[in-house]
Amino acid sequence: MDQKQNGLKPFFSLILSTKIPKFAIIVGLIASVITTIVGLAIPLLTRELVDGFSLASLSLSFIFLIAAVFILQAVIDGVSTYLLAAAGQQIVAQLREKMWTKLIRLPISYFDKQQSGESVSRVVNDTGIVKDLISQHFPQFISGLISIIGAVTILLIMDWKMTLIMLLAVPFTLIIMIPLGKTMAKVSRGLQDETATFSGNIQQTLGEIRLMKSSNAEQFEENKGFGGIKKLLGFGLKEAKIFALIGPFMYLVVMVVIVMIIAYGGIRVSNGTMSTGSLVAFLLYLFQIVFPITSFAMFFTQLQKAKGATERIINILDIPLENGQDGKQMDISNEPLQVRNLSFSYSDDDSPVIKDISFDANPGEMIAFAGPSGGGKTTMFGLLERYYEPTGGEITIGGTSIHALSLASWRSQIGYVSQESAMMAGTIRANLCYGLEHADDIPDDQLWAVCKMAYADQFIESFPNRLDTEVGERGVKLSGGQRQRIAIARAFLRDPKILMMDEATASLDSQSEGIVQQALSRLMEGRTTFVIAHRLSTIVDADQIIFIENGEVTGIGTHRELISNHDLYREFAEQQLT
Repeated sequence: MDQKQNGLKPFFSLILSTKIPKFAIIVGLIASVITTIVGLAIPLLTRELVDGFSLASLSLSFIFLIAAVFILQAVIDGVSTYLLAAAGQQIVAQLREKMWTKLIRLPISYFDKQQSGESVSRVVNDTGIVKDLISQHFPQFISGLISIIGAVTILLIMDWKMTLIMLLAVPFTLIIMIPLGKTMAKVSRGLQDETATFSGNIQQTLGEIRLMKSSNAEQFEENKGFGGIKKLLGFGLKEAKIFALIGPFMYLVVMVVIVMIIAYGGIRVSNGTMSTGSLVAFLLYLFQIVFPITSFAMFFTQLQKAKGATERIINILDIPLENGQDGKQMDISNEPLQVRNLSFSYSDDDSPVIKDISFDANPGEMIAFAGPSGGGKTTMFGLLERYYEPTGGEITIGGTSIHALSLASWRSQIGYVSQESAMMAGTIRANLCYGLEHADDIPDDQLWAVCKMAYADQFIESFPNRLDTEVGERGVKLSGGQRQRIAIARAFLRDPKILMMDEATASLDSQSEGIVQQALSRLMEGRTTFVIAHRLSTIVDADQIIFIENGEVTGIGTHRELISNHDLYREFAEQQLT
C-alpha cells in the first residue's frame, strides 16, 4: 500500500469499518463546541468587568453570572472529554478485536516470517496511536479550530488593526512548523518500527529464557537489548530535539506578539481610542488563539503517526486467511486417506521440500515416516495438518480433497502429540479442555477417565489442587513425561479419527517412555496413525514405513521389506537395532 498516494483515505476507511459510537462522538463534539463558545464569551465578560469596575458596580448577579459561565464550561468540558475518550476506546477495542480475530486465523506461513512480538506491537501500540488521535488530538483540533475562528472573528470586529498586527506572526510560524512537522512524522514512523522490532526481540528472548541461560547467552542478549534500547533512545532524542525547537519558537512568537499588542494597545488606551477592558479582552483572545495553534503541531504529528499505524494495521487485515474457513463438514471415520503426487516449497524462490510423494493410508493403519533429518518428514505432517497448502498434487480422504473440508471439521478429527507436548499457562483442566466447545460443561468424571487411559491420573491425584493445578508457562512445572501424558489425555478427550505423533517418546527417560508408550498404544487402537520416527524401534510393527530422502520417497514397505530392499534403511536399522 502506497501511503503517500492514499493520504488519509486508508485511515478514514479503517475507522469507518468499525461500528462508530455516533451518539457519543456527536454529543461529545457538540459539547466541545459549546465549551469553546462559552470560552469565547469569557473575555467579553472580563472587558465589561474591567471597564466598569467599581465596588458599587460589583453586583451579586454579575458575579454569579461569571461563576456560572466557568462552572458550565467545566461541566460540559468534562462530559465532552469523557464521551470522546469513550468513543476512542470503543473504536480501538473493535480494531483490536478485528486484528486479533485476523491474527489467530492467519496461515502458519505468516508466523514463519514474522516475529510474534512485532505482531503484538501492532495490536497494542499501533491501535493505541489511532485511539489517541480519535479521543484526544482530534477533539482538541476541532475545538481549537472553532476557538481560533471565533476569536479572530470577534477580534476583527473589536479592532481590525490590532488583529492584523497579531496575524503577521502566522506565516512566520508556518514556515518553521511545516518542515518540523514533516521531520517529526519521519522520526515517529521510525520509532514505531523500532518499537515493534524491540518488542519482538524482548518477547523472543523471554520466551526462550531456558535456552538463553543454558547457553550462557546473558551477555549476548544484554548487548542485543542495549542495542535496541540505544536505537529507541536515538529516535527519542530526535523527537526531543524537535520539541525543543517547537516549544521555544512558539514561546518566542507568542511573547513578541504579546509585547507588540501591549505596546500598540497601551498607546491606544493612553490616547483614548481603546478601553483598558478591550485591551485585556484582546490579550485573553490572543491566548485562545495561541494555545490551539501550539496543539496543532501535536495533532499533525499524531496524524502522521496514525497514518503509519493505519498502514501497518491494514497490511495485517489484508492478509488472506487460511483456506478452509467455510469448507464443508464431513465425518472421516473409517475413510481411507490418499496422497497423490504431493509437492511443496515454502516460497516460489525456494527449491521443493516435498517432491511428488504418493501413498495410501487405510483406516486403522499405522503409517510411519522415516529418513535422514531435513528430508521432509515434519513438512509432510504440516501438509497433513493443513498448516501449509501444497504447491502440487492433493490429499484426499474418502475421495474428497481435505482442502474441501472446513479447517474446524478437519482439525477437530485429528489428534496431534508432539515431542514438545505444547501446553498453555493455566491449569491441567484448562489444558485438557483447550479448544473444545462447552469446555466448562465437561464433567470431572470424563476428565479423570481420559487421564486414567493416559496413565496420568496418579501423578495428578498427588497434586494438592489435582485438576486445578497450575502448570506454569509452557507447562514448566511438570516433567516431560507428565506433559506427554496430559497431551495424550487431551487427545483421548477429543476422540480423534486420525492420530499424528512426532516421536512422542524421543525426549523421555526410560521409565517415562515405557508408561507413555503404553498410553500411546492404547490411544492408537482403531485409529489411522501417522508417526514420525527418529528411532526405528518404535515403528517395526508399522503397517507401512515411508522412507523420505531430500523430499522424495525412496522406499515404501514394512520393516521387514525395507530391511531386504532398501540400503539406507538397512543401514539405519543396523545402527539402531543391533
